[in-house]
Amino acid sequence: MKVKKIPMRMCIACHEMKPKKEMLRIVKPKEGDAFIDFTGKAAGRGAYICDSPDCVKKLKKGKLLNKTFSAQIPEEVYEKIEEAFFANK
Repeated sequence: MKVKKIPMRMCIACHEMKPKKEMLRIVKPKEGDAFIDFTGKAAGRGAYICDSPDCVKKLKKGKLLNKTFSAQIPEEVYEKIEEAFFANK
């Protein structure tokens, strides 16, 4: 039998490569603000972060979504992402 290849993604906060299923996807659609995509199937540009509180805090502190999406992301979006992450834990 063939071994299935596991898709790997890099965390934008800690730069570790991990399996895609273990990470959270943040999506920036063409119109609208970025949000956490818990399904992993929402349309738009995606970025991945580890499923850990440290990486979520680092994301907000360093405003990493601004660099990743090459766009100005409002502070409220970071707060909503943080709330959604901690509410889901």
